[in-house]
Amino acid sequence: MPIPEQRDLVKARDIVADWFSRQMTTATDIEVSPLSGPTATGFSNETILFDASWKENEKSYSEGFVLRVKPTQHTVFLESDFDAQYAVLSALGEKTNVLVPVMKFFEDDTSVLGAPFFVMGRIEGKVPQDNPPYTQGGWLLEEAKPTDRRTLVESGLDALAAVHSVDWESLNFGFLDKPQYGRIGFEQQLRYYEASFAWADPKRPAPPVAGSALKWIQEHAPERDPEITLCWGDARINNQIFGDDYRVRAVLDWEMVTLADPMMDLGWWLFLDRHFHEGMNAARMEGFPTREEMVAHYEKTSGRGARDILFYEVFAGLRFAVVMMRLGALLEDFGILDDAATVSFATNNAVTRVLADLLGLPSPDLTTSKLDKV
Repeated sequence: MPIPEQRDLVKARDIVADWFSRQMTTATDIEVSPLSGPTATGFSNETILFDASWKENEKSYSEGFVLRVKPTQHTVFLESDFDAQYAVLSALGEKTNVLVPVMKFFEDDTSVLGAPFFVMGRIEGKVPQDNPPYTQGGWLLEEAKPTDRRTLVESGLDALAAVHSVDWESLNFGFLDKPQYGRIGFEQQLRYYEASFAWADPKRPAPPVAGSALKWIQEHAPERDPEITLCWGDARINNQIFGDDYRVRAVLDWEMVTLADPMMDLGWWLFLDRHFHEGMNAARMEGFPTREEMVAHYEKTSGRGARDILFYEVFAGLRFAVVMMRLGALLEDFGILDDAATVSFATNNAVTRVLADLLGLPSPDLTTSKLDKV
């Protein structure tokens, strides 16, 4: 979901170049390229791309970087946990086999760019895009072979299983625990999203499908968490970088990182797959594993038996519906949507249509009873 331009990148170049030079204390002849942003940046992060070159110990170096600024206004999530993201990514990169970008610097001085930010190394590769959705256009649909697509999805699941294999206690990830929301695991997640549900768009009633989903989840919640692992939170192929061999090179976007049942991540993965296919009335791409095949592959590569999958798919739908409610409110704040369009945006979208289908509810698209509208 693109947002209006957040800063003048031409003016920001001098600021970033000066700051970067001060971090490179043993380097000389430092040059920073013009700044740019991703093709379509999002509400949850301000992202800036740049290249830099320098000399050190009589050798020349050149590298690409990604700078992410902590959101301070128009936030998508109830809490921003920006420092935690950097700490998790740093530890994963240094001490595990989880494929993440190399963390370079963290800056908490808000006088530089107006908010804390961190810089990481840029990893080259391809990402299945959100816009246009990868099931409707782009390289994965138009260039990849069916065998390539299967490799990509299975490699993505392998990377997800690697996240769940991390010994989070030995990495001292206890700071991800949020006891203010209750017991670690699903209780915390439910209380957090109940609070987010009320916060996302306080001006208008919640969309009916989202309200029904919340009630269903409250009534069907598992009595206990069989295990607690590190959870990526936003587990989907759109948040992974792939090489020319269609295998994962990096796992991105950790804004939703938490400690919970790993089935929460698997449920999100499966729901997002439905979202980009059924929810957008897109034919399933040839070579993409079926839902059952993805679950079986995850079980094989992780050594875990899948359980409570329908429940966690519905919970994924609720979480995503809350995000859509929040995005609708933000788009109204930006003057992009009026009140009626905001209601429609949050009520009838690919998320709520898939969620309604999972719960056996009428489609929020009142012109049809099927998932057939983007």
